[in-house]
Amino acid sequence: MQNLPASARKRSAAARKAAGQSMQGELSRLLVAIIAADLIIIGLLTWLWLGPFYKQFKIRTMKDAYSKLVEMSNDVANLSDEVMEMSVRDNIMILMTNSDLSDPHSTKQDARRNSTRLFGYVSGLYSDRITVLKKTDEYTLQETTDSKINTNYLEMWGQLDNGYWFLLQTPLESMTESVRLTLIFYTLVGVITILASLFIIPFIMKRYTRPIKQLTDLSRRMAAMDFGAKYTGEEQNEIGALGESFNKMSAGLEASISELKSVNAELQKDNERKTQIDEVRKEFLNNVSHELKTPLALIQGYAEGLKDNIAEDPESRDFYLDVIIDEASKMNSMVRKLLTLNQIEFGNDPVRMEYFDLHEVIDGVIAGMSLIADSQGVTIRYASDGPVMVWGDSFKIEEVLTNYLSNAVNHAEGRKEIDVRTERQGDTVKVTVRNTGSPIPESDLPHVFEKFYKVDKARTRAYGGSGIGLSIVKAIMDGHNQACGAENLEDGVEFWFTLDAGTSAGPAGAAEKTPD
Repeated sequence: MQNLPASARKRSAAARKAAGQSMQGELSRLLVAIIAADLIIIGLLTWLWLGPFYKQFKIRTMKDAYSKLVEMSNDVANLSDEVMEMSVRDNIMILMTNSDLSDPHSTKQDARRNSTRLFGYVSGLYSDRITVLKKTDEYTLQETTDSKINTNYLEMWGQLDNGYWFLLQTPLESMTESVRLTLIFYTLVGVITILASLFIIPFIMKRYTRPIKQLTDLSRRMAAMDFGAKYTGEEQNEIGALGESFNKMSAGLEASISELKSVNAELQKDNERKTQIDEVRKEFLNNVSHELKTPLALIQGYAEGLKDNIAEDPESRDFYLDVIIDEASKMNSMVRKLLTLNQIEFGNDPVRMEYFDLHEVIDGVIAGMSLIADSQGVTIRYASDGPVMVWGDSFKIEEVLTNYLSNAVNHAEGRKEIDVRTERQGDTVKVTVRNTGSPIPESDLPHVFEKFYKVDKARTRAYGGSGIGLSIVKAIMDGHNQACGAENLEDGVEFWFTLDAGTSAGPAGAAEKTPD
């Protein structure tokens, strides 16, 4: 071939390429045709023979069950454990009744209906369609249709030597479904096989050109500064040696680039972490400064008044001291809440899961709040039919309920009523605290669980609120992987949260929520 002209060599190469493409197409078409033929044959055999095969299998199973009943005829009327096991194993309803059909016993729950069906067979009064498959002196084997539920059955009925009547029944509906699912499965397998063959054949045809193409692509990627590229061929020849040299060179460059990327990623994370910490610190300082500004100013003002003897009489001095004590108490409460929130958010106070009675916790919180509620003329209503068992941290849930009820008492208006309710919703229990009063503005509703957020700052200030209580609620419920929220009602506001009901053996989704 080396003596051929260049044009002839080009034509020869083109011819080989065309021949290769033709062979590849031919092999692809042949393989697809074989697969398609196999699928058609399998589908036809399944469609034609699977149904009759299934029915004959059920008939053999029914006859085996009858033979077993004959062997056990002395005590079969009591539906022994062996009879029950046979019914479950072979999916056969077994009905036994005495000679006058007055005492039916069935392995299924519909003993009375099947007893009536057996009476219809014995008396010849059964009106639905019956196809007798085999009739002997001992039994009748038949295929029936229950017109009420439009279901086909294979049945065997008759009378044993001890005088007891029997009815064996197994459904045939699963046969049609099995044939349909089998055909769908074979179709999916065929489609996947055909698609796979479209990739396998070109792979076989191009196996000898792949190493060169891979080296070409490798050099192109390295030229583009992509040093992570590797030669993966296993050829034990010059191409393999060249590929190994490429890999050694690429590995050295990749190590250097990887180290630089790692350092850069760490620097970027540090910068992001620093930025995040700075933002949190600024927000925290701004909020705390704002919250402490008023009580500190009041404490300073009234303390200076005492020092300057503005309050000359004992009653005035007591008033000044009460203001100072009250404002100091508010600051102390806010600091404690901030510490609690900080511990929860940073994981220093983990949730300790236990199975407890939510009803008892609610009763305890209401009892603790009753004095404050009574002093403000607020009525708290709660009724439960019995224990409400849930999974959670009972101490933290008590804090959630305390925050909700305290909030409700301070905002109750009009009739000044508070309703506490529990409702089972699937695997969870929803707890709601509703109070009569003014609704929360819709623009404020999405923000009520944010730190230091106050809807009515003047009113919150009046009862000593800090805007942290609902943030603690949100942090606690996030720690439980449960939800909480607030909604406006026609005559008030409702706050709610959910807990995992589960069972005493463990919460629902125990793989995700394992109690400590």
